[in-house]
Amino acid sequence: MSAAAFSFGGEPVIATPMGALVLPDHAALVVADLHLEKGSALARRNRLLPPYDTRATLERLAAAVHRWQPQVVVCLGDSFHDGGGEARLDPADRDALTNLMAGRTWIWVTGNHDRDAAGALGGRVVTSWSLAALTCRHQAEATADTPELSGHFHPKAAVALYRRRLSRPCFVEDDRRLILPAFGAFTGGLDVFDPALTGLLAPHFRAHLLGRDTVHTLPAAALLRPRR
Repeated sequence: MSAAAFSFGGEPVIATPMGALVLPDHAALVVADLHLEKGSALARRNRLLPPYDTRATLERLAAAVHRWQPQVVVCLGDSFHDGGGEARLDPADRDALTNLMAGRTWIWVTGNHDRDAAGALGGRVVTSWSLAALTCRHQAEATADTPELSGHFHPKAAVALYRRRLSRPCFVEDDRRLILPAFGAFTGGLDVFDPALTGLLAPHFRAHLLGRDTVHTLPAAALLRPRR
């Protein structure tokens, strides 16, 4: 597995093919937009997804935790698809999550989907969190005065490969903002050239596209713009 190592906000960071960000100097693992219990939330509105989205996401999270052995895990909001997601967890999934949390500092940053999360599973529930010189929040702020880690947008980017258009989830960053891909299953994505993102990012932004085992780093100029 080949990750992308670079510096952000004066901190060495590692963007992994799983979609997790590692801060090795702080033994920290950061993920965004788990959207646990999305399937059960949509089922209540007669919109069906495969029912194992939570388990698939937790298995990937467990693999990331096992690989990097963090002392601190920061979840950047929308960890649950709605405020009732914690209560709907299958007992086996609840046990798997609490086992991952055991012995670690676990930070739940609230997002727009889970701002009512009560933190019944433990950990700390916050609206933002400082990690070294970086501010961790759910959604990037245009007026942020410190380098920030965020999620919310589920960024993806497209490239040309063998005359075909290939779109992949990605980390996207400039000198002030690093926006993580959604870690959860069935979460979709927003192209990095969408105005919601270009309004936040400098024109010279970089994207770190997730491959199966490798992260591919490309400048904005090398990416395909959305079809019209």
